Formats: sequence, structure tokens, C-alpha cells
Amino acid sequence: MLQSSSAVGKGDPSDIGMIKRWASGVALGAAVSVMYFLAAQLSLRLLMQPDGVAVFWLSGGITSGVLIALGPRARWPVAAGAVAGDLVPSLLSGWAAVAVALCNAAEALIAAGLIQYYFGTSFTLSRLRAVAGFLVAAVVATMISGVGGAIVYKLSATPTASILTTWWHWFASDALGIISLAPLVIGAAAALREPPPRNELIEGGAALALLAGMTGIIISLPPQPWETVVPSALLFPMLLWLAARCRPVFAAAGAFVVAFTVVWTTIFGIGHFGEPIADRILQAQAVIMVVTVGSFVLAALFAERRQHVDALIESEARLQEALSAGGVTAFDWDLRTGLCQRSQNAARVLGFDPKNPPLGSEFVAQMHPDDRVRYERLLQSVSPDRPSIAVTFRFTRLDGQELWLAQASRAEFDATGRLVRIRGLTLDVSERTRAENHQKILIAELDHRVKNVLARVAAVADSTRQRHGSIDEFIRLYKGRIQSMAAAHSLMSQAAWKGTDLAALVRNQLAPYATDANMTIFGTDIMLGAPATQAVAMVLHELVTNAVKYGALSVPGGRVSVSWERKLNGSAAANLILVWRELGGPPVAAATHSGYGSDLIRNLIPHELGGRVALAFVKQGVNCQIEVPLKQA
Repeated sequence: MLQSSSAVGKGDPSDIGMIKRWASGVALGAAVSVMYFLAAQLSLRLLMQPDGVAVFWLSGGITSGVLIALGPRARWPVAAGAVAGDLVPSLLSGWAAVAVALCNAAEALIAAGLIQYYFGTSFTLSRLRAVAGFLVAAVVATMISGVGGAIVYKLSATPTASILTTWWHWFASDALGIISLAPLVIGAAAALREPPPRNELIEGGAALALLAGMTGIIISLPPQPWETVVPSALLFPMLLWLAARCRPVFAAAGAFVVAFTVVWTTIFGIGHFGEPIADRILQAQAVIMVVTVGSFVLAALFAERRQHVDALIESEARLQEALSAGGVTAFDWDLRTGLCQRSQNAARVLGFDPKNPPLGSEFVAQMHPDDRVRYERLLQSVSPDRPSIAVTFRFTRLDGQELWLAQASRAEFDATGRLVRIRGLTLDVSERTRAENHQKILIAELDHRVKNVLARVAAVADSTRQRHGSIDEFIRLYKGRIQSMAAAHSLMSQAAWKGTDLAALVRNQLAPYATDANMTIFGTDIMLGAPATQAVAMVLHELVTNAVKYGALSVPGGRVSVSWERKLNGSAAANLILVWRELGGPPVAAATHSGYGSDLIRNLIPHELGGRVALAFVKQGVNCQIEVPLKQA
């Protein structure tokens, strides 16, 4: 029960929506009925004799315009409003009045249906094709409704009039009404959806006011021999102004102002289109037709031109964005005049003043001399059979910055085969070129380092083999020395070969044997380059290997101390002083002969780094002091 009460209280959303749609439909029908009635009252002031058909049926323009502007959803409310608005002022009665009202309503439905079928619901008069379609729809709809209207008038009101004459009067009257008023309704609806900017409203309003005043003055002039020349000469510039500067709705408003003024002066016998009416009706209808159709055609042509211009501007903007994003500039070099037009981003890329772009020859003059000679030879070699040009060259900007540019272009020739124009694209490949060059340097450096490593591996293998007769001993020692080199290489690789931390290098080489109980390591922060890293690593490996086999690390209680410091050498550079000291190991006897390890310790640092090594086999243990110039590290 509670749910039922709630539903009843709130109402069904579908019912509410239906009620709103019905209410809006009724309101639209009522509004159309009122407007239709008022327009009909004006039109009925001027009837064609002897059939009694109105000369200008403006009401048809209201219903057709509303239907075209609002679409199929307004079909039945507008048709009902048209019938209601037509029955009240009708000069006929009974079935004839109903039949005429139905013919008028059908006329609007046919015109709007044709428009919506061929152009869709979003119809505007901003294209020449749309204007032609609108005129055709108006003509077809009024021709069809005129058949029904002529039959009704023939059967009920004017049996003496020719049915063809009645049909013609109906057709001309209704067609003029639709053509003169419906575009204004369509344009007004479009303006409500997308209001014009304020400056366009001010300019269009001023032009319309001036046009209305000038139209009234012209039409009020007495008939003269020049009467057909002066109105056109005075009205055309203002209609052209509206068409060229404003949206089509303003041109439609201007055409309606002229048409309404003509109708008004004709009805009330004022000025040029006054009495006698029979002599002026065709002339008035012709003026309305010429002004309205001419205005719509001009407005459509200018609207299409604005659309094309906007499309070109948008396309140019997208092209410039694409060129800028890709670092590409476009150029067009006319060799006959020397002028070279370039894309907007060329000034930024090439570094010239956008207000004073360089001539084609001036651009060539900024190329690197060697590249300029090659470029000029390339220009001389092109022909109509081989017009393509692809070249990469160095270019110096006005600020002195050098660029690498890649140009792809095409040469054009005149009838005699003479080169007259070059068009193409220029791409800034400076970063890429600096990167095929940096890569070359890296490859050369890698080649050099690999060769050094291989040479060192070969030397280690040869020395190890010569100093040890046992294969097992050779493999053990050789493997340890290669692993030492590999560990140092890994440290340098992790640091991207920018430098190795000495503390990390020492811990890395001593890691297999060092503990807190047998090793002391301390020193300042020092970075070693690649050559010093490899050399110091191999010396440390030999020292620790000797300590493990014969020295302090071969017995419990033995200790090794490794310390280092930076010492100024009297110049802007400094030396690395690294001290290796063994304590608590077995007594050390003086060496009777030097082995590979001691030779490597004594000779590697001086040979590769220009440093000094002091190696002493004292009774307390091995002491070694290494001095390396850090400027070479």
C-alpha cells in the first residue's frame, strides 16, 4: 500500500513526459495559429480578381519555415495550427473553407517533407545547393496545393474564372509567401540555437535599418523612366553587404523587409506600387522574386566562401602544427624572382626574422662551403626527366648555431626546359646527426676498449702460463685474474663508464676474503676513470691473492688495512695515495726472485697510469703504496 501511494503521488515519468509533449505541441499549434491568422489578415487585404485568391500568401511562409526549422516532431501541431488559423479569416464557408485550409496545411507539409528528405533535419541556407533545393521544394509544394485550391475555388466561389488562372494565382501567391518568409523563420531558429556574435548583430541590424529606410524611400518614388534602374542600384549594395558580412539569416531578413514593404505599399496603394493594382501586381511579384532569390543566392555564395576560408585556415593550422611537431619546414623557391616562401615555423627552425625572410640565394649562402658546392652541383644536374632532389647539408643560423638539414624537393621547369622553381620540405636532423656521430664515437671507444681488454687477457694468460708449470694452478690463477677484470668492468658498466667509486672497487676486489675481523677499509670519496679502474683492480687482486696464499689472510688473526687519500701534487690536479698494509701474518722473508704478481704490481701502474708503486716485503707483512695521478684516472 505504501508503494502504491508513493507511485501515485510521484506520478509515472512516462505519463509526465507525455503530458509535457502534449502541452508543448498545443502551445506550438496555438502560436502558429495566431501568426498564421495575422499574416492571413494582411494577405487578404489584396485579393486577385475575379477568383478572390490573395496576391501574396505570407502565411504559407510561416508554416513552412516552422516545419523546416523544427523538424518532423512539429508536423501535426503546425498543421493543426495552420488549419485553425486559416478557418477563422477564410472568405469561404462550409466544406470549401475546410478544404482550402487542408490544402494550405498540406502545402507546408509537402515543402518541409521534401526538404527533410533530401537535406535532413539540420537545414540551413548556407549553401547554394540548399537554396536551390528550397526553391524547388517551394515550387513543387505550391504547384500541388494549387491544384486542390483551384478545384475548390472553381467548385465553390468563382465558377466564371478559368481554373488554370486560379491555379496560377494560387501558385504565385503561395510560392512568394514561402520564398520570402520561410528563410527568415529558418534562419531565426538557427540563430537562437547558435547566436551570432555581438558585432555581427550590431552590423547586421544597422544594415537592415538602412535597407528598410532606403526601400521605403525608393518604393515611394513616383513612376519615372529610370524607375527600374535606381531601385536596383540603391538596394543591391546593401543586400550585398548583408550577404557578404553576415549570416544568411540577415540576408533573409533583408529580403523580407523588401518583400513586406512591397506588399504593404501595394495593399494600401502607396507610391510606386499603388493604383492601379492590376498594372502593378505582376511587377510587385517580380520585384519580390528577384530580390529574395538574389539575396539567398548571394548569401549562400558568401557563406560557402567563408566556410572554405575557415576550412583552409583550419587545414593550414593543422599543417603548421604537424610541420612544427616533426621539425619540418616547407618552402617554395621561385628562381626567376629569387623569392622563397616558407612555412610559418621556418623562422623559428632556421633562425631568421619572420618579417624579413631570406631569399633563396641567401639561404644557400648560409650553407657550409663544402655542402654548398655539392648542393649547387646537384641543382645543375636536375632535369625534367630527373626532377627530384634529396640532400643533407650543414646550415649556419644567424645566431651562429649550426644545423644539419635534410631536404627533399622537386624541381619545376618551363616549356624550354629551364629550371624555374623548387618546392619541397626541409627537416632538421641535427639531433639525429649528433646522435649516427655520438654513436660512431661510442663504437670507436668500444672497439678500443675491447682491443685493450683482449690484449690484457692475452698478456695475463701468457704470463700466468710462463710462471706456473701445473695446469690446475694455471687455470686457478688465470680464472681469478680474469674474474678480477670482469668485476671491475661491471662496476664501470653500472656507472655508464662515467667513473668508478674507489671504495666500491676496493670492497668488490676484496669481497671473497674480507670480513669485519680481518679487514679495515677507509678513505675519502674518489672517482676513478676506466684506465685507472682496470689497473688498480688488477693490482688489488694480486695483493689480496698473495695475502690469502702467503700473507696476513692465510692465518687466523691476520689483518689487512687498505686506506687512501687525495694529495695535491703542486698543480691544479691531485694524486691518489693508496696504502696496503698487512699485519699479524706469518713472517715474510725477502723475495729471492720476483713472480708475475709482484711484477704486475710494480710495473702496471707506472706503465699505464704514469704513477709510482713502492712494494716492500717486510717481516710484519707486505706493504704497498700506490700513487696515481688523478688527472689521468
